Amino acid sequence: MSKVISGMSMSLDGFITAPDDTRENPLGVGGRRLHQWLLDINDTDAKVLDDMTQSIGAVVMGRHSYDVCEGDGGWGDGGPVGKTPCFVLTHRPPDPKDVVAPDVFTFVTDGIESAIARAKAAAGAKDVGVHGATAAQQALNAELLDGIHIMLVPVLLGSGKRLFDHVGGPVELRRTWTVASEDITHLRFDVVKQP
Repeated sequence: MSKVISGMSMSLDGFITAPDDTRENPLGVGGRRLHQWLLDINDTDAKVLDDMTQSIGAVVMGRHSYDVCEGDGGWGDGGPVGKTPCFVLTHRPPDPKDVVAPDVFTFVTDGIESAIARAKAAAGAKDVGVHGATAAQQALNAELLDGIHIMLVPVLLGSGKRLFDHVGGPVELRRTWTVASEDITHLRFDVVKQP
């Protein structure tokens, strides 16, 4: 059965970007450290990354992630998982002529529930990946997030964008898996659903 899972690199103090994330600097000033493990990838991390990307059949993401990462200098002619369908939460879809990869991106204006439902339909038996802090927080608050995969980077950024800044209250998690590699620790959690 497919699951809805957020997977992000995160600093030890909870940030997924450093301050001032922009189109020119999508991880913020000093944020490249969060993805250094991808540039110097070892066999352990490569296996985890491959397993994770192969399990994703669709992605739900926020408009900010789309704006700072799509196209040249970002993901090229795909999304965060290549040609995997992406459902972008937005209040204002871009002009269709400005969309770099129209076969990849679908803009959803009627909320997280609709985006997740559409992504599940596109993903089939595969999982839905949730990309970005805002999308993850919305999915968690709507009780639609099933799991969290954190690539914990041993750095303290001090400020930036936190992954779980706007959570509506306590959320119980159950750790299901941990793998430590040379530079990061992979942590997987199930979100414990309240009866």
